[in-house]
Amino acid sequence: MKKLILGLIFSSIMLVTTSAKAAGEKVMISDLSWTGAKVIGHIIKAVINGPLNSEAEIVQGLSDGNLIMAGMDKGDGKIDVYTDLWMPNRQGIWDQYIDGNKTVAVNTPYKGTQDMYVPAFLKSKVPDVAAMKDPNVAAMFDTDGNGKGEYWAGDAGWKSTKMWQVKFKSYGLTDLWEPNIIPQDTFKAQLKDAIDNQKPILFYYWTPEWLHAAYDLHEIGEPAYTEGCDSNMNLDAEDWLEVSEFPCKSRQATIYVAYSKSLEKRNPKAAKFLSQMAMDPKVINQWILKVGRDEMDADDMAEEWVKNNMATVNKWIN
Repeated sequence: MKKLILGLIFSSIMLVTTSAKAAGEKVMISDLSWTGAKVIGHIIKAVINGPLNSEAEIVQGLSDGNLIMAGMDKGDGKIDVYTDLWMPNRQGIWDQYIDGNKTVAVNTPYKGTQDMYVPAFLKSKVPDVAAMKDPNVAAMFDTDGNGKGEYWAGDAGWKSTKMWQVKFKSYGLTDLWEPNIIPQDTFKAQLKDAIDNQKPILFYYWTPEWLHAAYDLHEIGEPAYTEGCDSNMNLDAEDWLEVSEFPCKSRQATIYVAYSKSLEKRNPKAAKFLSQMAMDPKVINQWILKVGRDEMDADDMAEEWVKNNMATVNKWIN
């Protein structure tokens, strides 16, 4: 009897140990500040914690792309996943860690756009960049009375925030326009107020995002992209605004989930899943709409979507 009990205890220990090894180490996911990145992070977490039978956690507040990539480069498990890597915006960290150190890998990307917008009721007044050179047009967007129109260029710390300042300089608009660099949530509140009250507002935004489903927006026309027209960009230089030029429409962005290659040993199932995750921008819009506009809890949204879309999830994990 004693031998039987000892045997059962030993078997239980071995089963727990084997299950833990099969599950792999906990996967630590970044917490980038824009809603698209956040919902992708929660979908990744829901897949790993659910169908993958492993464990994942979002590292609250870890939103600095440089710190995330440096941590993934170390491969010590403190951070493993960069949820929404926009290229070519983050060419510097791509060159260093993906092409250079080869310590970070990526999935099959989805496509996104980056443009300037006004509410559709301003389309006739601001159809394109050329119209923005009119002082009377710029004056419509001057909210502080300093003689310059404001535009939302993005949040502090975003490379795209610098990019739009370079674009405005390259288009010869800096005498009439200035960037309004504020948090995304603050901007969204300003946008809602402007649209509700038919007030002028000009801003940078991207797809996928729920704003395009919620509001009628007009994309500002820019000179067409031509090969090499964005090649004179050095946003990491100390004098980045002076040395950079970007006088054309942005290329369609290519957007990845990046992950530490150390996961291939620490949690092979998670690494395989992340390498095979292929997302549809229209589906991402639906995730963003539920969380960003309808204020659904991100964990609830992700768990519900995973449960109802196992055919897609199985393609990612098998």
